[in-house]
Amino acid sequence: MDKRLLDILACPVCKGKLQFDKSAQELICRADRLAFPIRDGIPVMLEDEARTLSAEELEK
Repeated sequence: MDKRLLDILACPVCKGKLQFDKSAQELICRADRLAFPIRDGIPVMLEDEARTLSAEELEK
């Protein structure tokens, strides 16, 4: 994930900062407990496509 792209992307729900999880290829919003997938190098920033993070995942 390009650092410049990560700097301008924001959570579509709360407009908060996202974290890149390289191993899972996801963008994480800790505030909303959502993980947005990255498919073929393209972030899918749709709330319906995001998965909910478990409490264990938030502790990482």
